[in-house]
Order: sequence, then C-alpha cells, then structure tokens
Amino acid sequence: MSAITVTATTAPRASSRLRVNLATVFTVLVALGIGYVGVSYLFAPESTATGFGMPVWPRGEAADFLTVKGIRDVVSGLVPLALLLTGHRRALGWALLAESLTAFGDGTTILLHHGSTATALGVHYATAVFVVLTAVLLLTERTGRTTEES
Repeated sequence: MSAITVTATTAPRASSRLRVNLATVFTVLVALGIGYVGVSYLFAPESTATGFGMPVWPRGEAADFLTVKGIRDVVSGLVPLALLLTGHRRALGWALLAESLTAFGDGTTILLHHGSTATALGVHYATAVFVVLTAVLLLTERTGRTTEES
C-alpha cells in the first residue's frame, strides 16, 4: 500500500517538473529565436527582410527603418530572459501572451499587404501559437506546496 501512495504522490510532482522544464526550454527558444532575428536585422537588414514575407521592402536609406524592427526583436528576446532569470514566471507568462500579439500582427500585416501566405502562416502564426502555448504552460504552473507536503 505504501508503494502505491509513493507513486501517487510523486507522479503529479514529476508531471509538474516536466511542465516547468518544458516552459523553461520553450521560453529560452522563443527568446533566443527572436533575439537572433533582431540581431540579423541589425547587421544584415536588407537580406534578412526578404524572409519576413512582405512583397516589397524599403531599399537604400529607407531600409534604415529595418533597424527599428531589429531593436524591437532584440528587446522582445531580452524581456522573457530577464523575467525567467529573475524567477517571475507568472509575469513571464503574461509578457509572452502580450508578445504573441507581435507575431499575430506580423502575419496579419503580411496577408493584408499581399505578401507570402506561406510565410505568414508557417512562420509568424506558427510562432505566435508556440509563444501562446509557452505562456499557457507558464500561467498554469502549480506554485507553492501541496497539502501533502505540508
């Protein structure tokens, strides 16, 4: 009987640990991914912009505007890392939900301006869904002690 009790009490903890670990790994992937995109826009804006999905991008001095996108993306990667490193996991979940709107907005903008449907769906909307999934994992984590541990 005690073996069953041990198994019953450790199974939820193992499941919770797995969810926490997945949320952590997913957060790092989101942060590093968008950070990489941002750095790419800062150092090679015109060649990076072609993969965004828009039919036309500014050229020459007008392409300097792409630096704004690069900075936005770098910051979008730093915010989740800062919240993760400081242990503010619930705030991290809410921040990621907010940041998912950027990817949804980018995909929608591409579609509204007759850009690449494949890129809008396969890159931007897929990213948005992944970020939302990560946020949900974070926001549904169990915190504190259970009554069995008290």
